[in-house]
Amino acid sequence: MRYLVVGSGGREHAIAWRLIHDGSASEVYVAPGNGGIDERFRVQVAVNDFESLYTICKQKNIDIVIIGPEAPLVDGVVDFLQNRGIPVFGPTAQAAQLEGSKLFAKYIMQKYNVPTAHFREFKGKESLIGYIESSAVFPVVIKLDGLAAGKGVGVCRDRETALQFIHEMVKDDAKVFVEDFCDGEEASVLGISDGTTVLPFIAAQDHKRVYDNDEGPNTGGMGAYAPAPVVTSRILERVHREILQPVILGMKNEGMPFVGILYAGLIIKGHDIKVLEFNVRFGDPETQVLLPLINGKLGDCIQAAISGKLSSMNLSFRNKHAITVVLASGGYPGSYKTGLPITGLEQLPEDILVFHAGTRRDGQLLTSGGRVLNITAIADSLEDAYDKVYNAISSVSFEGMHYRKDIGFRALKKRP
Repeated sequence: MRYLVVGSGGREHAIAWRLIHDGSASEVYVAPGNGGIDERFRVQVAVNDFESLYTICKQKNIDIVIIGPEAPLVDGVVDFLQNRGIPVFGPTAQAAQLEGSKLFAKYIMQKYNVPTAHFREFKGKESLIGYIESSAVFPVVIKLDGLAAGKGVGVCRDRETALQFIHEMVKDDAKVFVEDFCDGEEASVLGISDGTTVLPFIAAQDHKRVYDNDEGPNTGGMGAYAPAPVVTSRILERVHREILQPVILGMKNEGMPFVGILYAGLIIKGHDIKVLEFNVRFGDPETQVLLPLINGKLGDCIQAAISGKLSSMNLSFRNKHAITVVLASGGYPGSYKTGLPITGLEQLPEDILVFHAGTRRDGQLLTSGGRVLNITAIADSLEDAYDKVYNAISSVSFEGMHYRKDIGFRALKKRP
């Protein structure tokens, strides 16, 4: 089988690695890829250039396309390629509204009794300001409706920070809503769906803040680990039964069946589970810890999803623990330098996985983005995976490199 993976980050490198590693694929091309992808299989095509993606599929005799990032899904890349006879793993533009429109996701959850925070919708800035100025209940969560590259959500502790977020982020005619603040521990549960059946992955936990102890501004994710013990086997069963399956059947009922990865961002407190958001693709960096733990072939699951045969599949995971740590450019998530030489990767132990994100090659390996590398370790316990990954990182360097030193801290703190 020949695959084309669309995207350029650590997630796409991990997908490509898994397809080759487990024997799912004879060849995997990545568009546009990064410095971790063999030059022979990198295709210099942008993720939003649908016509060129189609041309590559024909030239390389691609059997299946896997879409990594959310923007081309929301913009209709699946519809475009499917209409030209190319099998694609990912939701149509209609189904991708679950991530493309936070209000649409709220309507679906409301209609199909999926647990989520109460919300109030506003059209435009002025009515929202009026509501915040008269409200006595804080903290509140303000969410912009569309894709906002992770910057469309404000968790506002008081009136002043809420008004500041509105003035900085909310346009006069924006669709926006205010949501009750939910306290608890966050986790991510991904499910693979064929439009009727959905099979859950083990839970992962991302670390969004740039600094240790969850301090500093939000990022695309500074690391992750799996499995996340806050999601017990009983809670995972409930997530499947009360969240993933109702949404998949609801989307089918709405006439927009969802095929691909449905990612539920959850908040959990005791027995209470609520959905904070849905994403419609593999998470980044969660993918970098989930795919190494899958039993069997990833390609079998993807083919079964595309052909509507997931009900006959058994999705299981190794009894291991995985941690990935993001090595980021100095200044990230603000401005940062690029083109800096990266050294030390050749010194890493063979059992350490390196997934490239913001890298390129120009005679040598150079930085080219904010999140540069994902260093990933697998072990029999979370403690061992933690020690293994941080010991490995000490070999790698580039100017200004920074990373969190506490990935997995919530689970590790709970251990006796």
